[in-house]
Parts: sequence; C-alpha cells; structure tokens
Amino acid sequence: MLDVFLEQPGWLATCLLLFGLVVGSFLNVVVYRLPLMMQAQWRRDCCELLEQPTPEAPPLSLAVPNSHCPQCKAPVRPWQNIPVVSYLLLGGRCAQCRVRISPRYPIVEAVTGLTTLWLGLHYGPTLQLAGAVLLTWALISLTLIDFDTQLLPDDITLPLLWLGLAFNLQGTFVPIADAVLGAMAGYGILWSVYWLFKLATGKEGMGYGDFKLLAALGAWLGWQAIPLVVLLSSLVGAAVGIVLIVVKRRGRDIPMPFGPYLAAAGWLALIWGEPILAAWLGANGLQP
Repeated sequence: MLDVFLEQPGWLATCLLLFGLVVGSFLNVVVYRLPLMMQAQWRRDCCELLEQPTPEAPPLSLAVPNSHCPQCKAPVRPWQNIPVVSYLLLGGRCAQCRVRISPRYPIVEAVTGLTTLWLGLHYGPTLQLAGAVLLTWALISLTLIDFDTQLLPDDITLPLLWLGLAFNLQGTFVPIADAVLGAMAGYGILWSVYWLFKLATGKEGMGYGDFKLLAALGAWLGWQAIPLVVLLSSLVGAAVGIVLIVVKRRGRDIPMPFGPYLAAAGWLALIWGEPILAAWLGANGLQP
C-alpha cells in the first residue's frame, strides 16, 4: 500500500480527504456528547459522595444512542449521514420534520477533511503524517468543546500528551529529551501564570485544562516551540477579545476560552513553526 501511495500520490490525497471527512463526522459526535458524558459522570459522583440515589438516565456514550434529530428524534439513516454531501442534498434540514440543521456540522467535516489532505501533501506517507493527523483531529475537538463549554477534557488532553511523547521516542518531530522538557515547560509556564494572576487579583485567569493542553503541545513540538505557541495564542486571543468588547459590547469580566487559541497556535507551530520563528528573528535583527 505504501508503494502505491509513493508511486501515485493522488491516491493518498483522495484517501486522506475522504477519511478526514468521515473522521470530521465522528468529531461532531465527540464535541456534542463528551461534555454531556462528563456532566452525567459528575452527577453520579456527587450522588455517590452525598449518599443519594443516582438519578435514572438513558445510556449515553460516543456510540449509544444512534444519531437522531434532536427535534423529532427521527434516526439519521446511513445515506443521510454522508459527510457534507447529505447536508447539501437535504438542504440543511431534517429529512422528517424539516427543522434546520446547524451548518457547523458540515463545516467541521470539511475543515477536518481539508486539513487532513493538507497534512498529507505536506508530510507525504510518513510517520510524521500519522502523528500530525492525530494531533490535528484532537485539536479540532478541543477547540470546539472549549468554545461550547469552556472545558478541555482530560479524556483528550492527557492521552494527547502521552501520545506526543510516544511519537517522539524515536524523534519523529523532536528528540525525546526536548519533548519531555516541552511537556514540563508547557504545564509549568501556564501554572505559574495562573497562580501569579490569582495572587495578584484573587481571580482565576484560566483553567487547568489550558496547562494540560500546552503541556501536550510541548510533548509534540518540544520546548523550543513553547514561546512561539504562547506568543501566537496570546496575540490572537487578545485581538479577538478586543473585537468582542468593541463590536459586541461584551463585558470584560465575561470569561473567554483560551484553549482554541492555544490549539490554533500549536497547529501553526507544527506546520510553519520554523519559518515563523525565522521571520520574527529576522525582523528583530537576530539570526535564527
């Protein structure tokens, strides 16, 4: 199979695009259901701690129940669940009750498919491609979950950290020593910022999930990428925050998720980290 992809790169591109679209459909399920699963588990834990009966609830996992319309509960048939295509053929509405379906679903599928394709063109059929694809899918999930709920689930961030260390055991992206230092530095930097801000203001400036996400990015990209990720995410986050305050009259005290900006900065550092760093050093009269 590898020989086929090497001789006919068009097959690799097509397979990656189609596979990315399918994975994007699954990521929609993860983004919607994982926070609900976490909340259900918290309720069970609280009831157990308070020695109260656990409330009855229908089973919920990433596989159960089957996908259905939230309005009329009609099941989504396989031919109605083809990424992007089914949404267009159905006119963006449920096949039964015709309630409008959020366009975010096909957008996530398209973005996942296109980024997977881009990574294939960038890396080719290599171990780096496998790692970059897994990292990208996880970052897409974390971005959307944090936007929706201001949560960065341990179920994703912690396996992502260990997976980054595993890929770098043989130096897939960076030497393993740099990966370990990156994980330590990523967690330690934001942990320090959190406590300094809390001691100075009495408020919590970010969540622990942000520490773990930056630690995971450090495990993938090495300690050298941490300053670039922090800088890029801070600049984008500040710019977006200012726009929201000015345009939407959003209060300054309303919390804003930081995870999406960390995820975007980490992905940019993965693909264009060295050129960005070289350009920044050159602009400041330094040698990369």
